[in-house]
Amino acid sequence: MIDVKETLGRAEEKMEEAVMYLEETLAHIRAGKANVKILDGIRVDSYGSLVPLNQVAAVIAPDPRTITIKPWDKSMFRPIEKAIMDSNVGITPENNGEIIRLGIPPLTEERRKQLAKQCGKEGEQAKVSIRNTRREIIEKLKKGIKDGLSEDLEKDAEGDMQKMHDKYIKKVDELLAAKEKEIMTV
Repeated sequence: MIDVKETLGRAEEKMEEAVMYLEETLAHIRAGKANVKILDGIRVDSYGSLVPLNQVAAVIAPDPRTITIKPWDKSMFRPIEKAIMDSNVGITPENNGEIIRLGIPPLTEERRKQLAKQCGKEGEQAKVSIRNTRREIIEKLKKGIKDGLSEDLEKDAEGDMQKMHDKYIKKVDELLAAKEKEIMTV
């Protein structure tokens, strides 16, 4: 027979993972102010192997318009600059011999709208994942009736599943609203 608590627990884990993935994805979308997370995907050629940028240099955002990268090894300036140029960040690095500076240009209105639309698509993917999880669990509960699960228990579990679904959809909406506000703020 189906274990309702365990089934709902697994569903909540899946929904939480969808929200966490969305948070991570939204953190990588540039919102007009300096955020070191936009460099997380950059890999630098360090002595023959590709390593994350933050493992060969200190990466900080001293102000809202600048990211500074201070390599721990002076020989890493060229590979870091090359990795940034080859990435899809869209910012040209400036090197003064001590640090690499990335000036974050202000976003145009058109670019802000594109980024907001991109955030909306990411949010919709998270919502679809949450809805799919709800659908799978409800189907599993309905099959559980055939295996001896009482209808009352199934209806209660379905109600709990709907509440859980609504809670996570609300979290997604809140994340999207916060990110859109961040993007649209000039």
